[in-house]
Amino acid sequence: MTSNAVIQGQAANASAPRMFDSLMELPRIMQEATRLSMSWLPLVSSAPRGEPHPVMVLPGFSAGDESTLMLRRFLTQLNYKALPWLQGTNTGRPELLDGAMRRFFRMHHAFGSKVSLIGQSLGGVFAREIARQFPDAVRCVVTLGSPYGASGKESTNRMVMELFERMSGMTVDEMRALMPEERGREGLPIPTTSIYSKQDGVVGWQTCIEPETDLSENIRVLGSHSGMAMNPDVLRVIADRLAQDPENWQKFSPRHWCERLAYPDN
Repeated sequence: MTSNAVIQGQAANASAPRMFDSLMELPRIMQEATRLSMSWLPLVSSAPRGEPHPVMVLPGFSAGDESTLMLRRFLTQLNYKALPWLQGTNTGRPELLDGAMRRFFRMHHAFGSKVSLIGQSLGGVFAREIARQFPDAVRCVVTLGSPYGASGKESTNRMVMELFERMSGMTVDEMRALMPEERGREGLPIPTTSIYSKQDGVVGWQTCIEPETDLSENIRVLGSHSGMAMNPDVLRVIADRLAQDPENWQKFSPRHWCERLAYPDN
């Protein structure tokens, strides 16, 4: 497990992903999708099951609910109420975060229970903001390659950053003003799991982790950035985290030696 001092130092010196990892994004996504299709039945049958409750899933930048379809099907198989975000394509515009917050609040009252939040990439940044606004209504937060600790352009793939500025209508500095780095890295008062990959081809992986506390953890997986919601190893962690009792939350720990290969830093 990486020390908190090292985590803070890594975040301060985060750089954009290597060109090799950016070029390997698509092949890795295809590999993850293939692995999921081949392992679907044993994955569902062996996944831990917790108390049924609503789970809201937020997509990453430039993606919509179709990108989280397999993840939500997986959650439904485990008897959770998997909720799409229903905000269309995530362009990063502030009004989409406002809409997601309103939807979350309605779902919390409609189900009469706490809601877990899972966010991929930018969706995870949004999920943390929702949890910050409604901590008493959130059961847990799981982020997938979410750069909530990014402080500027230098930690993101250049082409992705330029696309973000065009689609969101904001510069990076304006985005940081809305969700500043110090608030992004500030721990949440609820169980929080940050899943990241050092092979990430879109954002610097150092921006996707935070100092660990009794209620927060960082879990490294092997794989792409954009394919995390289809990565069987990621889905296994998500099932394990949702099955946790929030009143007696324990950090993720691989159960046997072959799982330790899938989660190298845990």
